[in-house]
Amino acid sequence: MSTATTRPPESRYGRSSDARADRTLKVVGTVLGAALLALLGWFAYHYVAQSEISGEVITFETGEDAVKVHLEVHKDAGVDGYCTVRSQSEDGAEVGRADFRFSGDRTRFDQVVTLRTKAPGTTAELLGCHAD
Repeated sequence: MSTATTRPPESRYGRSSDARADRTLKVVGTVLGAALLALLGWFAYHYVAQSEISGEVITFETGEDAVKVHLEVHKDAGVDGYCTVRSQSEDGAEVGRADFRFSGDRTRFDQVVTLRTKAPGTTAELLGCHAD
């Protein structure tokens, strides 16, 4: 005696609806993933490549009424701009903030600047550099 199967023979009636849904989800997921990667690449390009001036705090030395900050600034030739530096006290309150200008044809500045503070500062933080 043989048993009857309830499934149709393989490849006789085409794909089942589950297989079509799985394929559609894979295609949609691939398209959305590619769009996300393209968007992320676009933001990364504009953040890195379009930056005309950038800086970094190398070291700093605190004092009673000032903080000496060693800045290294890279910029495009002929671009003028400024970098904003701030200092905070031990309790986190801002005790000093100043903009330091960088102009001329040089592309690299390695300079010690003095940030005056209203109380003893314990930090020196570069908030950002901006082109004019």
